[in-house]
Amino acid sequence: MNTSANNSNLQVAISNRQILKLTLPITFALLVPQINYLTNNIFLGWLGESELGAAGITGVFYIVVAIIGFGLNSGVQAIISRRAGEKNAEEIGKTFFQAIRIALLFSAIAIVLFYFIAPVFLRASLQIQEIQDQAISFLKIRIWGLPFLYLFQLGNGLLIGTNNSRYLKYAFISEASLNILLDYTFIFGKWGFPELGFNGAAYASIISEATAMLVVFAVIFYKKFDKDFFLFTFIKFHLGLTKLILKQSVPLILQFGISVSAWLFFYIAIENTGERPLAISNAMRNIFGIVGIFCWAFASATNTMVSNIIGQGKKDKVIFLVNKIVLLSFSFTTVLCLIINLFPRMFLQIYDQQIDFVDESIPVIRMVSLGIMLMSIAIVWLNAVTGTGNSKINLYIEVIAIFLYSFFVYFAMNVWKFSLVWAWSSELLYWGTLFILAFFYMKSGKWEKKVI
Repeated sequence: MNTSANNSNLQVAISNRQILKLTLPITFALLVPQINYLTNNIFLGWLGESELGAAGITGVFYIVVAIIGFGLNSGVQAIISRRAGEKNAEEIGKTFFQAIRIALLFSAIAIVLFYFIAPVFLRASLQIQEIQDQAISFLKIRIWGLPFLYLFQLGNGLLIGTNNSRYLKYAFISEASLNILLDYTFIFGKWGFPELGFNGAAYASIISEATAMLVVFAVIFYKKFDKDFFLFTFIKFHLGLTKLILKQSVPLILQFGISVSAWLFFYIAIENTGERPLAISNAMRNIFGIVGIFCWAFASATNTMVSNIIGQGKKDKVIFLVNKIVLLSFSFTTVLCLIINLFPRMFLQIYDQQIDFVDESIPVIRMVSLGIMLMSIAIVWLNAVTGTGNSKINLYIEVIAIFLYSFFVYFAMNVWKFSLVWAWSSELLYWGTLFILAFFYMKSGKWEKKVI
């Protein structure tokens, strides 16, 4: 039975205004946790270069398991967007509740596996004993935030997929504000709390993620989306829908997992060269997070809008839509890259590191900026593939790109002994490969036969 929500325009239009209306709230929502993460690293940078380097390793390693929720959310978001395009609110509710059940199961499995795998892997991979101990201790605390994170991501996916991204800001503001406050309190032992150092950031993050989850669900209930989309009406296990969610999400989970695992491999290769290159690379990761926010926001909008447009029966408009999003994504990202490159010292000096740290980082910023600008194009085309429902193609594209990326990183760091600047040129190879493969797949029109 097709039903539509009472107070929500589920179908999107193909216009710059609609793209920005959907994207800008996502951008803001992504900017807030990046500021949060940046502040976290600033505090840890004050503790020392070792802590800043360990933050890079733990950050990437946590993303490896957090990406399970991101992949699940991306697959579910594509399904919800398709149902929104079809104005089928009842199926949105069914999909969302089944996704909650899957998210909780995945988080429990991830926590158990993590405790067995992470310590062994980190001790075998990292060379510096101090960073080993810091990373393992931190991650054993941090992993308990996964259930909150997965449910938070699903709540965000529901809002984006139903064209309600404007409500994202409440949860993200709450999360970031609380995390910054608790970081300062727990890391340095302020206002009567014990000084927890590096581990203080882990406790702060868990509490903040739990708060964000509660806020996003409070918004869903306050705006009565639970009734509009029948979110908790169909609570029985639905095998067919569960299979569809897994069919759409598992390739994306593998895709994102492979991608971030390769980045972890890159960071381990950097760590083996010393604390300074690792600390610089962690700063570069912050730049990727902040400058790349428009890339990720436009990518998420692409996933939703492509799926929604197909649900409306307008497959002939998809390429036109993607081209409009690419132009906007590249334009916004280029402006941010220019700002970072005009004032690199102002950004780098916030880490309170020595002047030679700043001098060595500036050439790396130039290379990273080129990679981000290419990413702004490639990630839109890749998420267009996601929006069509052909998530297996996403996985195939990712496998090819990561193979080339890992091959280059290994030889660049271990055989050719490239400088840190040229090691970061691996991003150009990675994003260039993703763009070429995703672009030609979308142009082929093979996706038009896919039904979800």
